[in-house]
Amino acid sequence: MKWSEFFTSSVGKKLVMSITGLSLILFLIVHVTVNACMWAKIFVPGDNGEVFNKAAHWLGQTLVPRVLEIGLFLFFIIHIVQGYVLEVKNRSYRSTGYAVKMGAKGSKWYRKSMGLLGTLIFLFLVVHIADFWIPSRFGGLNEVQYPDMPGRTYHELYGKMIEVFQNKWVVILYIVGCISLAWHLIHGFQSAFRTLGVSNKKYLALLNSTGIGFSIIVSLLFAMMPVSAYLGWVTL
Repeated sequence: MKWSEFFTSSVGKKLVMSITGLSLILFLIVHVTVNACMWAKIFVPGDNGEVFNKAAHWLGQTLVPRVLEIGLFLFFIIHIVQGYVLEVKNRSYRSTGYAVKMGAKGSKWYRKSMGLLGTLIFLFLVVHIADFWIPSRFGGLNEVQYPDMPGRTYHELYGKMIEVFQNKWVVILYIVGCISLAWHLIHGFQSAFRTLGVSNKKYLALLNSTGIGFSIIVSLLFAMMPVSAYLGWVTL
């Protein structure tokens, strides 16, 4: 079988979904770690967003993350396209597709709602990119300087974040997006490893527990950003 034929086959599409999904999970770990810097003020009195802005600057300006960012963006597009292709095919054949057993009700609900969850996550990301990524890459953000780095300017993403998250509808959209992300990750985490050949029950049980814990913690941390800003837990 030619490579082109393999990657357009059902097995190939599932493999692509798994690889791109795991790559995006790695990106989520880096991204949520940087985002967590918004709470640095709790540990560093008088911080006022300095740690967050410097961490975001590193993520946006360092060569390796920038190169990975391009690759991950392509992975994200491929992941979405392949996901919808599999969703359409699964519906047409009334099969379980690449979904795995999560209990009869959970699995059935997920299969029926995968397209909806994917759409909600996509809308969440579109808003996130429009609010933060585009201004940080193409201008439109205020610049700040810090005494320990004279002559270097940083995007004031912390202030932008506080401003954006004063809109309750944006906050609600982020929360809905994070809930959708959590459910998607709970399914996708261990499903990806199954597709890559992990079949040992002991390992699958561990992956399932790890996936649930990871999905809840990461999604909760993402959701706490807009909630913290809106409720005034973090301020300028």
